[in-house]
Amino acid sequence: MPFVETSTGVTLHYEEIGSGRPIVFLHGWAMSTQVWRFQQQLDDNCRLIFLDQRGHGQSSTAPGYKLDDFAVDLVAFFDRLELSGAVLVGWSMGVQVALQAFPALRSRLAALVLIGGTPRFTTADQYPHGQSAVEVKGLGLRLRRDYQKTMGDFFRGMFAEGEMEGAQYQRIVHEIVMGGRSPDPDTARQSLEILSVADLRDGLPLIDRPVLLVHGEFDKICPASASAYMADRLPMGELKVMQGCGHAPFMTQPEQFNELLLEFLARV
Repeated sequence: MPFVETSTGVTLHYEEIGSGRPIVFLHGWAMSTQVWRFQQQLDDNCRLIFLDQRGHGQSSTAPGYKLDDFAVDLVAFFDRLELSGAVLVGWSMGVQVALQAFPALRSRLAALVLIGGTPRFTTADQYPHGQSAVEVKGLGLRLRRDYQKTMGDFFRGMFAEGEMEGAQYQRIVHEIVMGGRSPDPDTARQSLEILSVADLRDGLPLIDRPVLLVHGEFDKICPASASAYMADRLPMGELKVMQGCGHAPFMTQPEQFNELLLEFLARV
């Protein structure tokens, strides 16, 4: 079970399979490497690296959970594994970590894949593509009152009505949710603050690498219009909207998502 320790004393757990071009996967808020369970089959021609971010999965807790903390961890991780020519795949909060870390990782990246992401989680003037600040604050309050129920509600909210059959949902519950580890309540609440304050819009035009944006048509957590906003401002961005999907299309429609990913990797 491999781990990397950063200079700040944070121990990062990761899993690695396959060989070839490194593909580094970043999970979302309150999740773990287990979310990529259905992408592990892509190891025929790639070196797949799945990272547990600080305080999540089997990585250690840390004194801080600001966006820059996660980005610094990611840069240290690239340093320790001596990664270059990599493709960075981020989902949800992992998208924001990828965007924040891009300037420091630019020379080591061949491309980005951003799934269900947004440069700013809350709405703002001339930016309607998010949740209200009141909703994010309410989620934090609900986490304090009943952590387990709130996390369960959040997980179920990732999926669109009729997106998958019961057997697929049970498979996700058993292989991803029960197979992973939820962060402790304090870590979850502190990490949630990223969604309240992070605003990465200004950096989008500076990302001079090919970027594949994948978004579920019926995503209720980060609307698909957020990825459309990014695609319009990224110099080499292309958007693929997966019909009938919610916030985690790589879980619910893994065959279709994996095809999109492989086709993109073949071009970069």
